[in-house]
Amino acid sequence: MNKNTLIKKLPKTCAITVAFAGALSTTPAFANEAPLVSIASQDAFFANIKAHCGQAFAGKVTVDNAPASSFSNKALIMHVRKCTDTELQVPFHVGDDSSRTWIISKTGSGLSLKHDHRHTDGSSDVSTMYGGQTLDAGYPQVQSFPADQYSKQLFVELQIPQSMGNTWQMYIYPEVFTYRLVRQGREFRVDFDLTKPVDTPDAPWGYED
Repeated sequence: MNKNTLIKKLPKTCAITVAFAGALSTTPAFANEAPLVSIASQDAFFANIKAHCGQAFAGKVTVDNAPASSFSNKALIMHVRKCTDTELQVPFHVGDDSSRTWIISKTGSGLSLKHDHRHTDGSSDVSTMYGGQTLDAGYPQVQSFPADQYSKQLFVELQIPQSMGNTWQMYIYPEVFTYRLVRQGREFRVDFDLTKPVDTPDAPWGYED
């Protein structure tokens, strides 16, 4: 007697139980992983930066309403140093200070921007890996990264709660790449000339060539 004939002969409630058990027996033990979400504008933005992989560019501060001495009269160099299909590593050198690396990643729910800060020995600074996650599709030329929960918690612990309102923005056009930080009462912006590549700097602190 086959299974279908058996189910027909069983009381209704038993037949349902047997059918349900049969369905369970064919269900995989684990669900398949969800595919990465592909948003055309974010993919284009990522690709626009990746197109400059291996190149470095000089920049200058164009807006700073609370000037920091660490950026005064120093060479500012961004280096699109390492690129994969899901991550871009872009060190930001300030004079001899090679402590900063921007990490732009595809997360499956958008784009992430993190700031990896290191000491000269390669160890992580206490203020590191802060950043944000895109909340909308943005544009091929512009993406915004409001501070994420990790960053807000870090800023509270570091006693700089005003930074909880940070939004980082990146713009890329054929002639210029822009890094911008904004929050209430604060704006900082650096523009990099993409038309004139410069010599690539050494690896940032904590990274290998």
